[in-house]
Amino acid sequence: MQVFDTIAAMRRQLSEWRRAGQHIAFVPTMGNLHAGHIALIRHAATLADHVVTSIYVNPMQFNDANDLARYPVTLEEDRQRLQAVATDILYLPDAGQIYPYGLADSVRVSVPGLSDVLEGVFRPGHFTGVTTVVAKLLNIVQPDIAVFGEKDWQQLLLIRRMVADLLMPVQIVAVATEREADGLAMSSRNGGLNESERCQAAGIYQVLSTLRDRWQRQRLVGKCDYRLLEHEAMAELERQGLRVEYVSIRNGEDLTEPVMGEARTGKQSAEAPLVVLAAVWLGETRLIDNLPL
Repeated sequence: MQVFDTIAAMRRQLSEWRRAGQHIAFVPTMGNLHAGHIALIRHAATLADHVVTSIYVNPMQFNDANDLARYPVTLEEDRQRLQAVATDILYLPDAGQIYPYGLADSVRVSVPGLSDVLEGVFRPGHFTGVTTVVAKLLNIVQPDIAVFGEKDWQQLLLIRRMVADLLMPVQIVAVATEREADGLAMSSRNGGLNESERCQAAGIYQVLSTLRDRWQRQRLVGKCDYRLLEHEAMAELERQGLRVEYVSIRNGEDLTEPVMGEARTGKQSAEAPLVVLAAVWLGETRLIDNLPL
């Protein structure tokens, strides 16, 4: 594994591979790597000749300075994990490369509409930070393929929309959420949970799975009460001691709300898949998850 901390040096290596007709896959991360990240990298290795992984904790996407300060940095452990998988380049940019004119004066990339719902309501400015840094990283690496996880469903949709609208020549590939044995979605934020909170966190997946089962039963009779399903799920999470920000059933492609009572059957279901998304707090830790319906 080669490690680069400058754009020029990394691009020289990437240019050599391109001249040889080889393809490049890219996995951007903020470090504190876990098995979910490793799954993205391994999948990327099946799609291209070389894999580039970046680690950069992006300050623009944190709307809470304390949240940024608490974000775990584990660079040495991350290097060791990447050495053991199919990463050809580890890119470690500093703030000067990502924001050459400074954070305050940086050009920003925003995706209207998709940025304003769900996470956008509770984390204002977050997605502008995400799409800005991803656009910059894609311009730096210029990969053929970029790989993202479905755990951050809304983020995945935003990046796909940005890439399509800005005509970026990169294919965005999604990988299913990696979960612990009890169903908890793998996340760097799980490390902030104490033992009791970690046990409670398993309830998120269980409640979303129950909602999915109830939705499937309602679907069989051709009528779904989405708001009731959401309300029941939120009430159960609260009963288990989690503080809920939202549980919301949405169109999986554009996050619009499905019509109340609409039956999701036949061709319509195939064209407009649904997903339930949730965000909760356990102590000082905020967790998100989703489940395609």
